[in-house]
Amino acid sequence: MKKMNYISTRGGINPVGFKEAVLMGLARDGGLLLPSEIPVVDDRKLAQWQDLSYQELALEVMSFFADDIPRGDLESIINKSYATFEHPEITPVVKRGGVYVLELFHGPTLAFKDVALQFLGNVFEYLLAETNSYMNILGATSGDTGSAAIYGVRGKERINIFILHPYKRVSPIQELQMTSVLDANVFNIAIKGTFDDGQAIVKSIFNDIEFKDQYCLGAVNSINWARILAQVVYYIYAYFKVARAESCSKVDFSVPTGNFGDIFAGYVARLMLGSGKIGRLVLATNDNDILARFINNGDYSTKTVVHTSSPSMDIQLASNFERYLYFLLDCDPLKVTETMLRMGQTGSLSMPESLIKRIQNDFCAQSVSENEVTAIIKEFYEKTQYLLDPHTSVGVRAGLDNMFPGRPMVCLSTAHPGKFGEAVNRAVGEQDLPPALHALIGKQTRCVVLPADKSTIKQFIKKQVDA
Repeated sequence: MKKMNYISTRGGINPVGFKEAVLMGLARDGGLLLPSEIPVVDDRKLAQWQDLSYQELALEVMSFFADDIPRGDLESIINKSYATFEHPEITPVVKRGGVYVLELFHGPTLAFKDVALQFLGNVFEYLLAETNSYMNILGATSGDTGSAAIYGVRGKERINIFILHPYKRVSPIQELQMTSVLDANVFNIAIKGTFDDGQAIVKSIFNDIEFKDQYCLGAVNSINWARILAQVVYYIYAYFKVARAESCSKVDFSVPTGNFGDIFAGYVARLMLGSGKIGRLVLATNDNDILARFINNGDYSTKTVVHTSSPSMDIQLASNFERYLYFLLDCDPLKVTETMLRMGQTGSLSMPESLIKRIQNDFCAQSVSENEVTAIIKEFYEKTQYLLDPHTSVGVRAGLDNMFPGRPMVCLSTAHPGKFGEAVNRAVGEQDLPPALHALIGKQTRCVVLPADKSTIKQFIKKQVDA
């Protein structure tokens, strides 16, 4: 098998292996890392994969991309990562209300981010032990990434983690999940700004190569390729489950997304499976509709962030957009660099009609309003007795509205409804918290509130690491 190499969307680094790509996080030229090619799996191998357990399938998929980790070691990392999940299938699929729901919330923080971040935390631990080195993880969260990242590395040797979240703009439960973790290697920072402010600070600090190297910074945001890789697995797993249940060959997916990472994983899965297997990828957004506007009319322009009941999607600038842009611009790093520079200068970009048609061959999109979120939670519960969280309801609404006749639709359920009690209770009445979340109430917390300023954040990191 040909060795897998990773390149930057901006073309400014020499190819690296998987292990170096994971530790690098953001490419040193400011771009995002991608495999030099996406392998297409032949039908013979797919037939062998369709009866595998989740962990076995993860090993097969990841082996294509992580070929510099011995297979036995990779298998141990995968098994350790998913031993923390409460459901034996890890990401089960259930049929409700005319659609399939892919439940991604059975990990330790009850959100889809656990699928990737339990894996990434164990990969980090493995690589740091191998190289006798340490890492300071820096990330920004709109809600779920922070707690999942913290739970993925809490208490691990050789790792500190610094997580930025927008002050009072995540749900109370999301905030508690992060700030109640008191391990000495965990630092929660609430910034007085939006998620986009935090994400911009993180990217800017990573682009300060001298500081990044001096303080051994690592990335857990979906700018880290390992995050995307881990998410590819559940698309393929769900495809096999639903295609068999429906005796069909093509399956559609509806994906609530604000940062483009989860749906980009679906795009990679579709490339891997080859033509005719994953059909529509429906991109579902809330009132922060920049990605829907981009897909529907080629308009990628920032507006003021709207605070909604689905805060993990309250985003304007999607970190993983650049990865898709690389494919859209025919894998030309110069075009990507020019486009991202223009975007940075103007806050917008527009696409010619020819590219809009290509975009719409890859995705369709729908924005779902706050009123619709409440309505679909209520409607779905009354019809099926199945509770959706606000993010999942965005995906279900878009999925139901974009179904192709005779083809099954899988809607990604990205969080347990208990994490967003206020929105759920408003729609269907008071619901009990699951035990894991109820146990957080009244716990001691630790968090520092800082301005959304890069220099201040750098000083805080320096003070903690140098202490």
